[in-house]
Amino acid sequence: MDNEAIIVVSGLPRSGTSMMMKMLVSGGLEALTDNLRTADEDNPKGYFEFEKVKELEREADWLAEARGRAVKIISKLLKHLPADHNYRVVFMRRKMDEILASQRQMLIRRGAPADTVSDQKMAEIFERHLRDVEAWLGKQSNIDVLYINYNETLANPAPAIERINRFLGDRLDTAAMAEVVDSALYRQQR
Repeated sequence: MDNEAIIVVSGLPRSGTSMMMKMLVSGGLEALTDNLRTADEDNPKGYFEFEKVKELEREADWLAEARGRAVKIISKLLKHLPADHNYRVVFMRRKMDEILASQRQMLIRRGAPADTVSDQKMAEIFERHLRDVEAWLGKQSNIDVLYINYNETLANPAPAIERINRFLGDRLDTAAMAEVVDSALYRQQR
């Protein structure tokens, strides 16, 4: 594997990206995070975020710091990745009804309105977004993508961990990665 590639963990919010970041860190990868957003009831093991990611559309110089490291970037921002870097994207997929339930629960805990858009409408928006992003990713010569299903990983982590390890150059501690998978945190099962 190209050690200069930037390892991106992506997907919709609440799709398992924080779990994947924790798995990669436990497996031996360094993460690009600033630890500004700390663990809470919604993500008890942490968010693994880097605040500058939110400005990716306007400012991407910080990406040089991410070479050889893992950084979490939500799917909405992937199209803003500059073409002058190579990326290996671990893209998380999860059942849509679980994503919506998890997002709703997080909004409720934060005291924010959770019913401004129907689940059906939100699912349509997210599905369209995912189709667009996945089509775009498939056309990028500087981006390799591995799709990982959150639900399948929780049920049986070994196959996903093996695929991730191969994708990232057979250099991860797979036993340590497996210890991260915690089905007790699978609270929005459908």
